[in-house]
Amino acid sequence: MFSHPFRSTRSADDHATARSETPTGLSAAFTSLEHPDYRTLWWGGLFSFLSIQMQFLLRGILAWELTEREGALGLVYLCFGVAMLIATPLGGVASDRFSKRMIIVLAQVAITTFAVAMGLAVLFDVAEFWMLLVAAMVQGTAFGFFGPARVAFSADLVGRAQLGNAIALSLLSMNGTRIFAPSLAGVLAGWAFFGIGGAYLVAGVFSVVALLFLLRLPAVKPVETSAKKLSPLAEIADGVRHVWSRPPLRRLVLSSFFIVMFGFNYVAFYPAMIEGQFGLDERWVGYISSASALGAVAVAIPLASRANSSWAKPAMILGGLFFGVGVIAFGLSPNFWVAFAVIAFVGSANTIYQTLSNTMALSLADDSHQGRVQSLMQLSFAGFGIAAAPLGLLAEITSLRVAIVFMGVVTLITATFYLIAEGGVGSVRDEAETLEAARDLVAA
Repeated sequence: MFSHPFRSTRSADDHATARSETPTGLSAAFTSLEHPDYRTLWWGGLFSFLSIQMQFLLRGILAWELTEREGALGLVYLCFGVAMLIATPLGGVASDRFSKRMIIVLAQVAITTFAVAMGLAVLFDVAEFWMLLVAAMVQGTAFGFFGPARVAFSADLVGRAQLGNAIALSLLSMNGTRIFAPSLAGVLAGWAFFGIGGAYLVAGVFSVVALLFLLRLPAVKPVETSAKKLSPLAEIADGVRHVWSRPPLRRLVLSSFFIVMFGFNYVAFYPAMIEGQFGLDERWVGYISSASALGAVAVAIPLASRANSSWAKPAMILGGLFFGVGVIAFGLSPNFWVAFAVIAFVGSANTIYQTLSNTMALSLADDSHQGRVQSLMQLSFAGFGIAAAPLGLLAEITSLRVAIVFMGVVTLITATFYLIAEGGVGSVRDEAETLEAARDLVAA
């Protein structure tokens, strides 16, 4: 176990109280990193995301090389999604009941193990399509526990006042790795010296480094609640009731589910679009993934400094609308460079939406339900995996472009319905202005 020479003995709330002034400008974008324990979590997440982003692309490349079918790409993500669908609610319960550090570490061990296992299978020329399905199910289960615990743990380490900033910085680390991790994976996969197997093992090394950081995290005691006396299924039901009893939270969770489930599925079909439609090799699949990350990072730092502002809600809605429009444009892109520019735009819109929707969801939830509420938000990624299979079949029956445009249309319609349910443009703008005026009054 590592020591903590720089760990502060003050709590997250103590740190928040000690600040006499609210940081502004660039310093406001990185305030959560002033907490040593959150900094450790952030670095662990950075290396974990390096591994995850590489594996995400390698899984698609290997599935395409083994089968050359869009339906096979969808099936791999279906296995991932079903496993995550089952595991995520249980991960939320576990996050509220047990040590979040323990959950994160065990999930990272599973992610590491199967990265190495797939790399060895490819290197020894024994890789088969069913192995990808098994690896997808195991890693989907791990993500189902990892995701809710990691986001809820951020709230424990920095406090509610900086929650939006912490989530934005977490997404910055994830999207920052997407700038070069997919490109690295694509280049290594296409390089004879490494190949797909070697690229998987490099991802495994990053995953081990992440594990070493995560082992340094403190064991924060969960919030005591009477719900812990219930069975896991009863706790899941209690979490659903908590969300359903709060209409703003209910609308946010439901709309987020459909926006991510359909909108984010464009990434599952990168190999088919780039190799099948544009006739390019694996390296270009990595480059298109990096385009999304470039767009995401471009908005991440200014977003981190404004994630808790009164304009977060209208910005989130615009992000969802632009996300849908961008996915439609990707499906209609005539060549790689147009697709590259469109995907950079999509990455920006997606980052805005995900950062602010997660921040809003946790802000609307009680401390005792943070893990379960976050697990319900994370279910959208399980839905993304499940929807990949029928969308892959749709691509085979019609065309890949039709399937991608359909994803964008569903995303755009869902974001529009959420805007209408919240009272329309005028209501959302008035709400933002009212909150801004109230904060100015309190500050005065």
